[in-house]
Amino acid sequence: MKYALIGCGRIAVNHIKAAVNNDLELVAVCDVVPEHIDVLFEKTGYDKPVERYEDYKRMIEDHADLEIVSIATDSGAHARIALDCIDRGIHVIIEKPIAMSLRDADEIIRRSAEKGVKVSACHQNRFNIAVQEMRHAVESGRFGKISHGSVHVRWNRNRAYYEQAPWRGKWASDGGALMNQCIHGIDLLRWMMGDGVEEVYGATRQQYHPYLQCEDIGMAVVKFKNGAIGTIEGTVNVFPKNLEETLYLFGQTGTVKLGGTSCNNIDVWEFADSVQEDQEKAGLREATSNVYGNGHTSLFADMIEAIRTDRQPYVDALGGRNALEMVLAIYKSQLTGEPVKLPLADFASVDLTGIFGEGSL
Repeated sequence: MKYALIGCGRIAVNHIKAAVNNDLELVAVCDVVPEHIDVLFEKTGYDKPVERYEDYKRMIEDHADLEIVSIATDSGAHARIALDCIDRGIHVIIEKPIAMSLRDADEIIRRSAEKGVKVSACHQNRFNIAVQEMRHAVESGRFGKISHGSVHVRWNRNRAYYEQAPWRGKWASDGGALMNQCIHGIDLLRWMMGDGVEEVYGATRQQYHPYLQCEDIGMAVVKFKNGAIGTIEGTVNVFPKNLEETLYLFGQTGTVKLGGTSCNNIDVWEFADSVQEDQEKAGLREATSNVYGNGHTSLFADMIEAIRTDRQPYVDALGGRNALEMVLAIYKSQLTGEPVKLPLADFASVDLTGIFGEGSL
């Protein structure tokens, strides 16, 4: 399948590797800063001829036979680019978050259905081996009645990180720690606990990053419609480096803790109906080269199969919307000081403009 990449920043390396691993034909890449393309190809060692663009609209006009495009630009541009690709019948993989407002996310869902186009939200950690094992246990009922679950994303991002790209830490183009770094864990919690959410109560703060517009710490309590309770902790304030991303799930007949830097390890695996295989799963470690894990290759493979068999991707646009809705519900709760009922009516990250000041970057 003919493939193109829009956005050649930090995460683009994983997209190129995933495309190569799945034998996609990379025909074009695009970035508003041409030097980013050079850096990307240096990092990946990709040396085949590829057309380069600074304007994605011109790229998709020039390549009418494109089948898949992945979007790895600043978050604020995701929805606009996705809709332009969808209108041309191009299947789209969108880096998280799928959009910065629920209105845009809903339009992506509506228009992709109208055009018969597949959209996959890039929540690649769903494909982690440890995460898949937990999901299988949930689907097979091994936990029994779920009591509660929690996710903790305890990372570090310093000023140098935010200075690498001018869009970071801004409400219109990025959002804060919950939207950028922690949305993967938030996605996993909602997915494991049952997508039906009744209410979210959250609080966010800006403790150590006064040069940003957005939060560097956020916490929330989530009431699920199945009666379970969830908690969320997401921060980039951990000294001196990334500590962990952990996901806990507690049921009447099972307890599991996933750990590592991106929920790539199984730290605890206990079930009442224990079998021999359970001993092998406890202590599972999936080696990763960075905090993004290994899931991009599997997500790309799933997207290709979804197109060929005309089914929905494993992580579809609705899954992306659900994760976005959780973050925006926490943001709205911080803004109002009240619990927020779901489903959430249209809300956008820019609705928090000025809450922590205007920043200086």
